[in-house]
Amino acid sequence: MKISMVASGSRGDVQPYIALGQGLKHAGYDVRLLTSDDFETLVTDAGLAFGSMGQSIETTLQSDDWRKVTESGNFVAILGKMRGAMQDGAAKLARQMPGLLGGSDLIVTGMPGLTGVFSIADKLNIPVIQAYVFPFTPTNEFPSPLVPKLPFGRALNRLSFQVMRQMLWQSFKLGDTTIRRALGLAKGSFWGPYQALQAKQVPVLYGYSRHVLPRPSDWDALNQVTGYWFLDAPDDWRPPADLVDFLNAGDPPVYIGFGSMGNRNPAAAGQIALEALQRSGQRGILASGWGGLQASDLPATVQMVASIPHSWLFPQMAAVVHHGGAGTTAAGLRAGVPSIIIPFFGDQPFWGQRVATLGVGTAPIPRKRLTSERLGQAIRDAVSDSALRQRAHALGQSIRAEDGIAQAVAYIQQHSARR
Repeated sequence: MKISMVASGSRGDVQPYIALGQGLKHAGYDVRLLTSDDFETLVTDAGLAFGSMGQSIETTLQSDDWRKVTESGNFVAILGKMRGAMQDGAAKLARQMPGLLGGSDLIVTGMPGLTGVFSIADKLNIPVIQAYVFPFTPTNEFPSPLVPKLPFGRALNRLSFQVMRQMLWQSFKLGDTTIRRALGLAKGSFWGPYQALQAKQVPVLYGYSRHVLPRPSDWDALNQVTGYWFLDAPDDWRPPADLVDFLNAGDPPVYIGFGSMGNRNPAAAGQIALEALQRSGQRGILASGWGGLQASDLPATVQMVASIPHSWLFPQMAAVVHHGGAGTTAAGLRAGVPSIIIPFFGDQPFWGQRVATLGVGTAPIPRKRLTSERLGQAIRDAVSDSALRQRAHALGQSIRAEDGIAQAVAYIQQHSARR
């Protein structure tokens, strides 16, 4: 059975789908993952076939315009930028995607479904399973993770999902319209594919832990929370010797990194991190990521790294400071150490608040309000609060006891057998 998976976004967005793809391959499926060219090596090293979607998300996110809009945290402006990017690439996707997905027995996709994947599946009569790493199905129990924190209440929680789903659809639908035109399909619904997916009883898998966010009681059986989909370091991976020496030379350090999130002034962000570590009296590891954090003339108590597997590094930290992306948040929680989240946009504020509510991290500090004083105090609080550290440790144990990949694979097997 041939399964095609489609994933988009940063490395933290794509890695869970690679991990799920590995699980499906180990279960005997022929798996191809379609994603950005940035991740071809990551995909093939995981043993999966790679399909190119023909763009570099790293180049896009490192541009001055993108760094400015992501640092602002203005999600509406970010959606506008995404719409512009979709306009630029829609015709190319319309030419590539049908051929790449043709011959599949099943398509597994998240957000790329809105950019034409659902329509291609419809044209080619290929069944689909939706897969997300944050809640996307409306519920009364909490607001959409993609809306600003507001006192909605149960009555408006469901509406917040519907509004956000429409905003996403209106931003992405140009790609879908272009693909439908190329396939000879009628124009899609103004309201998007959501009603059609529900009518077809298309399942939705969620790659996060019920211990972090319990499954809403008003979701139907189509919506399954499986547990996280973790991609661990390859068995033959070895850490740099200088990093091992640094870790062995003193107390556990504090990790600070913003992943793919850009900063207009990476050196200034690096200076904030260095001063915060000095204020808190902690050793530190700074992760440069995709250029969002830079520092020079480092003291002996701080080490700079490029890309190190979180599964290896985070359990050795005193605390982890990051942007709150779903993947990095999951890695920090699984490690069982306190988290300090500096959200930029999207679902990051949601996960930051969730971490604080669970009592396994400090209150989130929005990127535009980040100072060395605030970060230094948060680090002091995180490393000195024994109750917080105990809660983080216990949650890590619960998450490590789950096998989200096995749960998701089992569901896909059962669903496929019923068809």
